[in-house]
Order: sequence, then C-alpha cells, then structure tokens
Amino acid sequence: MNLKIQLQTRINQKTKPLGALGQLENLALQIGLIFETLTPEIHAPTILIFAADHGISESGVSAYPSSVTAQMVLNFLNGGAAINVFARQHNLNLKIIDAGVNADFAPHENLLNAKIAHGTQNFLNAPAMTFDECENALKTGAAMVQQQYEGGCNCIGFGEMGIGNTASAAISMHFFTQIPLNECVGRGTGLNDEQLAHKRNLLKQAVEKHPDLKTPREILATFGGFEIAMMAGAYLKAAELKMLILVDGFVCGAALLVAQQFAPHVLDYCVFSHVGSENGHRALLNYLNAKPLLDLEMRLGEGSGIALAFPLIQSAILFLNEMATFEEAGVDEA
Repeated sequence: MNLKIQLQTRINQKTKPLGALGQLENLALQIGLIFETLTPEIHAPTILIFAADHGISESGVSAYPSSVTAQMVLNFLNGGAAINVFARQHNLNLKIIDAGVNADFAPHENLLNAKIAHGTQNFLNAPAMTFDECENALKTGAAMVQQQYEGGCNCIGFGEMGIGNTASAAISMHFFTQIPLNECVGRGTGLNDEQLAHKRNLLKQAVEKHPDLKTPREILATFGGFEIAMMAGAYLKAAELKMLILVDGFVCGAALLVAQQFAPHVLDYCVFSHVGSENGHRALLNYLNAKPLLDLEMRLGEGSGIALAFPLIQSAILFLNEMATFEEAGVDEA
C-alpha cells in the first residue's frame, strides 16, 4: 500500500464522518506526503523576511517613500512590526535578510546581510538587475534556506519588505501568466485612484519597452527585485530539501510563480496561507490552482498571513497524530 493511500486511510479512520474536517484533511494528507511519514512533525518553524529597494519607486508607484524599506527593517529588528507580534504569539523563528536595501545596517543577531546592491535600477530606464546579480540573488536565497535546514528547520515561510515591490510582482505576474496587466496591478501601500492610474500607466510603458523577453531569467532580471529573486531561489531549495513551504501574500506568490517556471513541482510543497485584498492576488492563486487557508482581506506582507495561518497547520498535524480512531475509541463506524 503506498503512502498516500495509507495516509488517507488513517485520516478516514478518525472518529468523525468522512471529510468532516474539510480542508484540514487535505492539509494533513499533503503534509504527510511532504515529510513522507504517517506521523509528521514540524521542527523549528521559521519565517525569513527578504527586504530590498526598487528603482521603480522613484517614479511614484507607492504611497510611501523608498526610505520606509530601511525603516521597516529596523522596526522588524526592534520587534515592533505585526510579523514580530504574530511570530512571538505562535513561537515562530524570524530572520530578516537584507537582500538589497538602500541603506546599511549595524550587525544584529536576527539580520542576515546578503545585499546584492543598494536597490535595483528603475526598470522604466534599464533592466532592474544584471544577469549576474539575478543569478547571485537566486543562489543566495537557496543558501539561506540551506542554512535554516541544517539548523533543524523543516517548515519555512517567506515574507518580504520593499517599497515598490507590488509593481515588480504585478508586471512579472503579467508576463508569466498572460493575465492582462491592469488585472495584475493593485493599490499596493494604499494608492488613491489617481495614483493607481499613474502606476498602471508606468507599468504599461515598461512592458512596451521590453517586448522580446522570453526566459524566466530575462523577465526576472528585467522587472524583479532582489528580494523577489532571492525568494524564488529559496522556494526552489526548500522544495529540493522536501521542506513544508508556507506561502504569504501577493509579492511572495509572484516570487513562487518565478520558481515554478524553473521547477513546476515546487507547488507540491506549498501551503498557501491566505488570499489578500491586493488586486491580482486572487487571480494569481487561481492561476496556480491554489486554495488559501484564510481570507482576511489583508495586504500587509511581511509573512503576516503565514503566522496567522500557522495554527491551522499545527491542527492538521495534531488531529492526524493524536485523534482517536473508531476502533481505539470504541465508536461504531457508519
């Protein structure tokens, strides 16, 4: 009997009507298959937040100045952001990675310095990064995951911080999915209608300047951010290591879309924490055939959706491991 059948039989024998735990049953089955066991356990669950600045932000695609990226990194390090609160609540390890912030930080125990450059170029004028920078970012993201894995982590999620990064995510989504650009572009940090129209117009111009992009690396180097490229490499390494991967919001989903171009099977290892209110996120999840655990109308990023969904992950594992079967409980089956 193969593992999938064994797991499904184990789930069906629990003291409940068939399918009564709904999506939790699918989650338990998926986690058991990822860890290749009937009794999965999570060890050292960790969220890595990749932070970087974007040259496109100078063209007015965000309601906030690019200086906020560095300021929020300091907020993460000081424990004051939403993700810090939620990570503490659920005992999640949290590390911040400087992938390309336009500032330099003092050493900190929770900061990993992996800066490729002080932000990307403005892709209205030039490719966001060189091919060497893109390759470096992909490899660095993979190395960050390898480091966590060697430290005993088997469950990992990625968050992001980068003023302007919804612009990169939207335009990448458009290229990879062929979904119309306007359906991919959203308000990001809270743009008003006039600012949103400006953002859409700018991104339309950027698309028109690069009509001949074909490979995933070309698209990523042209429009991506260092944090998006690092997350793409991180997803690929985590899947290679057969880790449970927790996916956050729109920008993290766009990075996963990049990773999927290199290795479609990466999705087998992914649990999607939530669908956010950023325009394009639901369409992106539908494209990936992903079923998110939560719908809280969030658009914060940082890995916040992962932290909030984590108790559901734990519940799926606990019912699989600890809930009595009909035979054990002496309960008659249907």
